[in-house]
Amino acid sequence: MKQAPRAWYERLRDFLLSKGFKMRKVDTTLFIKKLGNVLFVLQIYVDDIIFGSTNQDFCEEFGRMMANEFEMSMELSNFLRLQIKQMKDGTFVSQGKYIKDMIKKFGLQEAKLMSTPMVTNDQLGSDASGNMIDQKLYRSMIRSLLYVTASRSDVMFSVCKCSRYQASPRERYLKATKRILRYLKGTHDVGLWYPKGSNFELIGYSDSEYGGCMIDRMSTSGTCQFLARSLVSWSSEKQNSVALSTAEAEYISAGSCCAQLLWMKATLNDFGNKFKNVPLLCDNESAVKMTQNPVQHSRTKHIDIRHHFIRDHQQKGDISIESIGTEDQLADIFTKPLDEKRFCKLRNELNIIDFSNLR
Repeated sequence: MKQAPRAWYERLRDFLLSKGFKMRKVDTTLFIKKLGNVLFVLQIYVDDIIFGSTNQDFCEEFGRMMANEFEMSMELSNFLRLQIKQMKDGTFVSQGKYIKDMIKKFGLQEAKLMSTPMVTNDQLGSDASGNMIDQKLYRSMIRSLLYVTASRSDVMFSVCKCSRYQASPRERYLKATKRILRYLKGTHDVGLWYPKGSNFELIGYSDSEYGGCMIDRMSTSGTCQFLARSLVSWSSEKQNSVALSTAEAEYISAGSCCAQLLWMKATLNDFGNKFKNVPLLCDNESAVKMTQNPVQHSRTKHIDIRHHFIRDHQQKGDISIESIGTEDQLADIFTKPLDEKRFCKLRNELNIIDFSNLR
């Protein structure tokens, strides 16, 4: 049974290849077929498939072909517990039903709503003196919340922050986790909006919070990547080593963002879209200069060599790291808890909106 997903993939792969589809090198679950100016794209996830084409007739023909070979549904409304609403001017992706079920599961139907997922002055440091709580319950909450981050990038930082304390959960951490659930309870109709008709441009944002972890003083990296005005990738993670300066923390975060942009460039190349000098926006001038200056100085020589690959790609023209004002840094939401005004502003900038506003 463990080999069932692999066996199914091989069965489907062989069928698609026999029909003229080509498997991409970067992502082997992505298949593309071109007929003149018509592009057909198909993505596989175990036994779930998403496909689309620049020609509606080609989609219908493919549906008939698949129906003759497999049992399948042609309507895309739910995919891996993601609710997908396709409209004339764009696509809306949310997890409203999943969030409602999660709130009910943990008994928070009557809980007070919160305007932000985390308070600004709570650093969630070590709390060895606090009362222990049910580890199984806490881990269950974190697992559920981690899946919510598939569409709700606005809770990415707070969920990742709380997930660090699963080994020894205390009342303080449970309270912070329940706050996230109470925030989601009041915003269950919020999701990602992907508008049509935008210029097809790739851009990345990189930010960090220096010494953000109160236990080991490691910094937190936050990155996000856009295609035009559509948020397609994001991350919030604690760095693996202690940075000795804000510039170093920002430099390491920029390297992480660069790696993601390079992967996205390679994937988009499979679609026939080539990008050069992809903008990578960073709000730290020192970090920007470190990527542009190949000369090793005393302040940078201690940085692990694996982080310096960003310089090579800057010189090759793969990316173009540029400075941006702190107020315009969208990745700020992935590095620290924010006040309600700043949080809501960045959430809107990320195109995370309430579905009722689209009706």
